[in-house]
Amino acid sequence: MRKLFYIILLISSVLNISQAQDYYFLNKIGEFEQASAFDINASGFIVVADKFKNEIIKIDTNGNKIVSIGGYGWDAASFDFPIDVFSNALSVYVCDYNNHRVQRFDKDLNFISQLHTRESENSEESFGYPVASVTSNIGDLFILDSENKRIIKFDMFGNFIQQFGGYDAGNFALNSPQKFTVTPENSLFVIDENRIVIFDQFGNGISIIPTELFFSSIKTIYSILALNSADSIYIIDFKVNSRELRKVNLLGYDLNENIISSLVFNNKLYVLTQKSILVFTR
Repeated sequence: MRKLFYIILLISSVLNISQAQDYYFLNKIGEFEQASAFDINASGFIVVADKFKNEIIKIDTNGNKIVSIGGYGWDAASFDFPIDVFSNALSVYVCDYNNHRVQRFDKDLNFISQLHTRESENSEESFGYPVASVTSNIGDLFILDSENKRIIKFDMFGNFIQQFGGYDAGNFALNSPQKFTVTPENSLFVIDENRIVIFDQFGNGISIIPTELFFSSIKTIYSILALNSADSIYIIDFKVNSRELRKVNLLGYDLNENIISSLVFNNKLYVLTQKSILVFTR
């Protein structure tokens, strides 16, 4: 808990500070129609959501296609606007936006289960138009419910635990939540308009950080958190005793596309655009 408190104080003090960190273009991988999200697991396999084709594609870090699933529909392994994808060591979670559900697959994209609670008699667990999902390192599943502007927490078996960040959360009520991430200490960082709202794993509001930018994506891989808007990327390394949120300089590539998402894995920066993934190295 002391480490988490230190990290929150650290983050709270850095979001208005920029120090450039250079990354150099290495190569371009993947080919998509209209990518909406991506993630990478510990083995280095990348999963990408293509919202135009209603597909989830798994590729390796060289861009070789391993497998893809999807197509428009409601059945298992079909989608209607897959807007977000999250991958851990064992599973892949897809926010199937217009179908109001989160589908779970194994690491090879074989269907396991789905979570759909919009018609539940329990209004506390009901979610619609999910825009992001993540799991903690103890297996809890958090879903960002854009219809009700809150976060819903389930256990690893899909049992409802709690909801938080809704209209009754006072200063920590979410206004227009976009994406979120879970840090290694299981705190949640939520992009909400031009601020970052931080909760602990039990739904308690911890801190609200105003920002000058309207970020659109936030990802944590191991100790490194990456934030981006459509044209800029910032990185925080929780392991470094630094009070800097580092802005990234992308060198060697003329970026004339919007940045959809970004993450750092094995000292490489992966930048998702609608059509491909750009790979940079330090």
